[in-house]
Amino acid sequence: MEAYMFIGMVIVLAFILGGMSIRIVRPFEKALVERLGRYQKTLDSGLNLIVPFIDTILKVDMREIVLDVPPQLVITKDNVGVEVDAVVYCQITDPVRVRYEIANYIMAASKLAQTNLRNVLGEMELDQSLASRDTINSQLRDVLDSATDKWGVKVNRVEIQRIDPPKDITEAMSRQMKAERLKRAVILEAEGDKQSAITKAEGAKASAILRAEGEAEAVKKTADAEKYRQVAVAQGEAEAIGSVFNAIHDGKPDEKLITLKYLEMMPKLAEGKANKIFLPIEASGIIGSLAAMVEGIKSDKGGKNSPQPALSEE
Repeated sequence: MEAYMFIGMVIVLAFILGGMSIRIVRPFEKALVERLGRYQKTLDSGLNLIVPFIDTILKVDMREIVLDVPPQLVITKDNVGVEVDAVVYCQITDPVRVRYEIANYIMAASKLAQTNLRNVLGEMELDQSLASRDTINSQLRDVLDSATDKWGVKVNRVEIQRIDPPKDITEAMSRQMKAERLKRAVILEAEGDKQSAITKAEGAKASAILRAEGEAEAVKKTADAEKYRQVAVAQGEAEAIGSVFNAIHDGKPDEKLITLKYLEMMPKLAEGKANKIFLPIEASGIIGSLAAMVEGIKSDKGGKNSPQPALSEE
């Protein structure tokens, strides 16, 4: 009976010791094993065995954490007090150093962020600090990452949540921004009017050029048409003169016919307001022939009216 009780106690003790020697580490954790107060090893996630009553474990969360840097008053380079609030994203990379190198890395990182935030903004003017948040974030991240590296902590990024200037500075900046926007609006409107005037002038210029080219083309076409008409008229007159000349040449006119034609042209030559009439030199001979013809006609008429001489009979 006592043997059975002893075996039962041994089995129960074995179960108790087995339960105490088994440790489960979750995926986002690391476990530090200390044996009799001295660091022994680091346990990864999963099922792990330790020596009961001798080994103790300390679990460390390896997930990224967010540190809210408390708001603080910072004096800029141009002596303007601004209230700044930031957020730091950091993550443990070495559980051994974060356990044994620093007592509270969260508070240490937060205070370090506050200090360096004052240093960085203190070297900038207000306008520069408001327009250079990315630069401030980058500088703070580099400084904090370098300082926390020996703690086994990595600073992934730093974000400035807000930079609040005093109320009077904010109102002045609002008025300045409004004036700048009004100035840009006036400039844009003037540029628009200028561009519109330039466009209208260019359009008028192009229209005048096209109109002038059209008129020149029309004048050219009219001149060409008049030229063609004059050429056609000249050709027609030349053909008509040639035809008349050929007809006269074929008819073999004598001086009497030519004289008659000159007589027909005399009234036309006398038309107009001129006091003098210029005749070609050939007309003198024709006029002489004309005078001879007149004398001949007169003598013919006189012979008919004069008494006929009597015929004498021998």
